[in-house]
Amino acid sequence: MAQLLAETFRLGLMRGLEELLRGGGYGRIAGVDEAGRGSLAGPVVAAAVVVEPDRAVPGVDDSKALGAAQRQRLAAAIRRAHPVSAVAAASPREIDRVNILEATRRAMRRCLRSLQPAPDLALVDAVSLSGGFGFPRLAVIRGDQISYAVACASILAKCERDRIMIELDGKYPHYGFAAHKGYGAPRHRQALREYGPCPVHRLTFRSVLPAASVRAGGR
Repeated sequence: MAQLLAETFRLGLMRGLEELLRGGGYGRIAGVDEAGRGSLAGPVVAAAVVVEPDRAVPGVDDSKALGAAQRQRLAAAIRRAHPVSAVAAASPREIDRVNILEATRRAMRRCLRSLQPAPDLALVDAVSLSGGFGFPRLAVIRGDQISYAVACASILAKCERDRIMIELDGKYPHYGFAAHKGYGAPRHRQALREYGPCPVHRLTFRSVLPAASVRAGGR
């Protein structure tokens, strides 16, 4: 009973901003977050979720605070409780072409525009989004920690990106993508030194380019 009360209280705090906004007339509120922004390889993935006001999934939290099995379980529960959601990605080449922040914004815009029907307002984790949506967007610092809607989006984005990186591990097994999901783990950096980058590496990231340059210079 104590655990149940504590979780109810925690979720109530996370939903406080959304309840305040609903009191101001915003009925349909979406949370938006991304996964993979700091990775050396693979896409950046964004998710958007319109949260139902009368439903809450116990255990929802910042995806970084959860284990893989917890995230998978919660992602399924989030989709059942809040069926209006979308995910979208920006590829490594797009990241190289426009920079990681702009690529993140593009992925977020894509998933927001995929929501049907559109929300009345979107809470976005620490990123400002401009451009012709027809509804306001509010950037929330540490949104995945203080907003239930953003935390739901963070879980969906992380699960989708993990799925993509596990698939890429089958295509490029030297790098260990299934284990570290493209981040700068020692195994990954060693593989970059040995093999150089593969087609899904972000060539404009400093931790990738020196390895490519050294390998090319040795030929």
